[in-house]
Amino acid sequence: MPLVQTRGAASAQGFGEFAQATVANYIEEVFSCFLYTGNGSTQTITNGIDLSTKGGMVWLKDRSSGQNHALSDTVRGVGSSKQLQSNTTSAATTDTLTGFTTSGFTLDASFGLGAQNLNTVTYASWTFREQPKFFDIVTWSGSGINTTIPHSLGAVPGSIIVKRTDTAADWAVYHRSLANTQYLVLNTTAAAATGATWWNSTTPTSAVFSVGTDASVNASGGTYVAYVFAHDAGGFGLTGTDNVISCGTLTGSGAGVSTTVTLGYEPQFIIAKVTGAAQNWIMFDNMRGFDNTNAARLFPNLANAESTVPAGNYFTPTATGFVYGPGNSMGDTANIIYIAIRRGPMKVPTLGTSVFGLSARSGTGANATVTGGQTDDAVIIKNRGSAVGDLFASRLTGTGYLETSSTAAEVAAGATILQTNPWDVMDGVKVGTTSTITNASANTYINYLFRRAPGFFDEVCFTQTTTSGAQAIAHNLTVAPELVIVKPRSQASSSWEVFPVALNNRLNLNATTAASTYAPLSSVTTTSFSYPMADLGWSIGVTYVAYLFATCAGVSKVGSYTGNGTTQTIDCGFTGGARFVLIKRTDSTGDWYTYDTIRGMTVLTDPYLLLNSAVIETATLGSVTTVSTGFAVDNAILAGINAASPAAYIFLAIA
Repeated sequence: MPLVQTRGAASAQGFGEFAQATVANYIEEVFSCFLYTGNGSTQTITNGIDLSTKGGMVWLKDRSSGQNHALSDTVRGVGSSKQLQSNTTSAATTDTLTGFTTSGFTLDASFGLGAQNLNTVTYASWTFREQPKFFDIVTWSGSGINTTIPHSLGAVPGSIIVKRTDTAADWAVYHRSLANTQYLVLNTTAAAATGATWWNSTTPTSAVFSVGTDASVNASGGTYVAYVFAHDAGGFGLTGTDNVISCGTLTGSGAGVSTTVTLGYEPQFIIAKVTGAAQNWIMFDNMRGFDNTNAARLFPNLANAESTVPAGNYFTPTATGFVYGPGNSMGDTANIIYIAIRRGPMKVPTLGTSVFGLSARSGTGANATVTGGQTDDAVIIKNRGSAVGDLFASRLTGTGYLETSSTAAEVAAGATILQTNPWDVMDGVKVGTTSTITNASANTYINYLFRRAPGFFDEVCFTQTTTSGAQAIAHNLTVAPELVIVKPRSQASSSWEVFPVALNNRLNLNATTAASTYAPLSSVTTTSFSYPMADLGWSIGVTYVAYLFATCAGVSKVGSYTGNGTTQTIDCGFTGGARFVLIKRTDSTGDWYTYDTIRGMTVLTDPYLLLNSAVIETATLGSVTTVSTGFAVDNAILAGINAASPAAYIFLAIA
């Protein structure tokens, strides 16, 4: 009998080709990695993904107790005989997930083998929303004869994962990088195998895919679900041409040699498998730890708890893709297939509070989480009352940190400074126990937390590859950066280099020195900047981190002003005033002054801090106040903040 598709992304979901042409789509609307802690009761997960009206699939896995994976979807619904387990052959079983909402899903208190809400256990969830050119779900009843299955992906599938739901069976995986006679099995370590009865030796099209007669994909009377993934199909961003998912392959370049994979974007999620040998499937994401230091891994074919390995053993993200190796734990010359998903957000922010958070707190001397009100990617923490350097850490650099007032290389944070995996929280960063830098008891702190977002802030890690000329560094700011801050991570006694792009000069964040025209940036574009390696005299192999800021309407302003010796208002185009301001004099010596509305900015005597110095907070000499359009400067108390012309200043203000 013919096979009937019971649901797809463009049918009941209300998303078809016409909506695709008129509505801008963004990765943050269709994919989420959300971390949570079980409570042993009922729980609502709010990840911003509309599942109840758009449809999709949720994949859950505990990180700490060795429970089975659990997959649920809106097409088959929830309840008895609905949950699937990627690491077993089992038929669908009772679901831990109880419902889908317009912003996530709900969980119950089940304690079965697929339980995903045990009290105090930590979990990861990956949500895939149905959307043309990204992801689709199809179900059918098997016929036992070769046939085609219609889908609504709106593109040729890059990978298809099929599971029989009514009885025990292997998970069948199609991937575009294999022959149409080959298949992989998600629940085992097996290498790619050949079998014409799986995909009927037929390559999928933008309308259908084929199944043969094998019981894992098409037994007569069996029930099946397929999760269908696109490959470089566009469909996203304002122009509808941006890719957000890639199903590709790589081959290791040899022992101790890295292999670079270019996607055209920075990934936030990767699932991969060696095709020619019996090895585990493996998955990484940037919320649990997928950075330039470590990688937190889970195995789709195993119930094992999460484990952390050096990033160089597997994958390290770049601005345009990822690097495999040089540790090459999957094989020096292995063929590896992968599914990669783009990092978000893709939308340009309109509110400063969505991408920048600040808070003041007292140290506890015990593990704590510093929050900013949004998912954060970088943090500056400053002790207000003790003369210690301020910590600058980020999700992309992992467990390491730098000090803005120091030329020292990056330090691997111990448990007293940052927790073992400091960024595996949905809001903020986890600090350690007794360090004066971050959380000593009875000490007071100010915290600045930044989220990477188009047009506002981006971060890039890179390695020096040349000593002649400039090295082009790709970024994802989507606009030309106006302020670039660079620090060598692996080389000691190296200054922080600050480049105000419009002024075409260079400053040092850790010093008071005036701007120099020596070795400025060159060729600053919407996709890259060129860093003056030859002029700075550093060595091949040195690792760096760069922080990029731009003016984003209503959110941030990178600019300059000329002092007038009295008072003046700096118009940033804001409507609710600046919450954070960084100011540096460029024509002469001057400190890097920081101000924020948590500590004041309401009267001239409210305090400031210095990024270039470990000195404690200065309580009565602020001279900067917030006003509705930005901020105001006054030299009555602190003359250096607004000296008479020709005194020149640069600033970064955030609403």
